[in-house]
Amino acid sequence: MEKLTTQEEEVMIHIWELGSCYVKDIVTKFPEPFPPYTTIASVVKNLERKGYLSSKRYGNTYEYTPIIEEADYKKTFMSGVVRSYFENSYKEMVTFFAREQKISADDLKEIIKLIEKGKE
Repeated sequence: MEKLTTQEEEVMIHIWELGSCYVKDIVTKFPEPFPPYTTIASVVKNLERKGYLSSKRYGNTYEYTPIIEEADYKKTFMSGVVRSYFENSYKEMVTFFAREQKISADDLKEIIKLIEKGKE
């Protein structure tokens, strides 16, 4: 699975939200002023080339459908982030966010509950 650029990720998030869609549907998911149709169409073609989307032609337009699930993308690239930046330790990652005050004590309690629930 090839890493996506920031722009590709943003478009892909809208596609995952929409499911099967057309470029015009994606454009309208952005805040105004909308990005140019041609820009989004170009990004979508790159996503298709990278294997994230399939397309079906209807006349002179294409319907795009995600091939890669959002959860699979997150698993793959979050694992890479943890490996590259946190010595392959999720504990180090959580510690980093706690020190940077990006995660609260309540968040940590909720995470602990999820972990404990998973052990059942």
